[in-house]
Amino acid sequence: MSPEAKTAALLVLNAGSSSLKFAVFAVEGRGLTQRYDGQMESIGAAPHFNLRDAAGARIAERQFAAGEAPKGHEGALSVILGALTPLLDGATIRAIGHRVVHGGRDLSAPVMITDAIMAKLRALVPLAPLHQPHNLAGIEAAARHFPGVPQIACFDTAFHRTQSYAAASFALPPRFFDQGILRYGFHGLSYEYIARRLEAEDAALGRARLVVAHLGNGASLCAIEGGQSRATTMGFTALDGVPMGTRSGQLDPGVVLHMLDSLQMKSADIAHLLYHESGLKGMSGISQDVRAIEAAGTEAAEAALDHFAFRVRREIGALAASIGGIDALVFTAGIGENAHGVRTRICAGLGFLGIHLDPEANVANCPEIGRTGDPVRVLIRHTDEEAMIAEHALAMINSC
Repeated sequence: MSPEAKTAALLVLNAGSSSLKFAVFAVEGRGLTQRYDGQMESIGAAPHFNLRDAAGARIAERQFAAGEAPKGHEGALSVILGALTPLLDGATIRAIGHRVVHGGRDLSAPVMITDAIMAKLRALVPLAPLHQPHNLAGIEAAARHFPGVPQIACFDTAFHRTQSYAAASFALPPRFFDQGILRYGFHGLSYEYIARRLEAEDAALGRARLVVAHLGNGASLCAIEGGQSRATTMGFTALDGVPMGTRSGQLDPGVVLHMLDSLQMKSADIAHLLYHESGLKGMSGISQDVRAIEAAGTEAAEAALDHFAFRVRREIGALAASIGGIDALVFTAGIGENAHGVRTRICAGLGFLGIHLDPEANVANCPEIGRTGDPVRVLIRHTDEEAMIAEHALAMINSC
């Protein structure tokens, strides 16, 4: 940490099912400067740790053998803190910000974590079984390592609370909506970051009609107008919408009834199938990794990629309709930012919306990949959930 940043820092933790991402920000007045980030991957198997400085240079890395692997998220946090402590140079951790996937209906803005809040978040575990338990494990581990330090939960669902009843409801009797059965939407921290970044770049983009495609192992799209969420592809759970790495995406409810009644499958087996063995992995029979699927070149691999692109393309059209048109299409997250072949498949046939790719810019993953002069801009922007969480955490502690 620089001398002027020694006194205060924010730690951000983004806990996944088998990973723990982190970032450290120096608190400088009422602003933030990122100093370090990294992650522990493959927790529970063969963990791999890496730590980078603000320029992206790797300053620490370790691959753990099976016998020396840290146990769970708390063990991973111990390794992370062991590497960070000498770099913090005596800085005080003022707060810890956490990504929490599901905030339900009541938690629609960042909150200070209390026992009562934790109880609410545990009740939401069935709605986000791949993420919520691990988000909570990260909070619990941080509380033990940093007793008394404020912890702040930031929700992936919160950004979508600006949607209308028409967009958020299902065609069920109203009592189910009142019971909390509605379209919550996810990846909100990513969408919020992208919306704010574009507004900072260009005020016109801040007011524009955007369709943002967050395409990674988890994937969704969001229609944003005037910086606010108007519609999104994920719904009650993070299983809905477009196909993902291992998740099925949208599925006729009758298929689940058929599996239960006619195929005599158990609900737990159906859940495992839809969350872990479907999507790109299930269709290709190879992997959820787009790079591996593209390299395979098999008939099943091509079918998986074509299906994924078709579903994303269909949702782009639907989301554009939901906001009366589109001014810019934005790709983000791992696939969206890096897989030029997938972007080509997605954008093929979107000329009727005014969307065409510049092939050379697309292959090079340039920030602007649309054809010059077209009515709709096509952009690539890196998303940064950790930076968004840090901004929320700083705002909260500054307001206390």
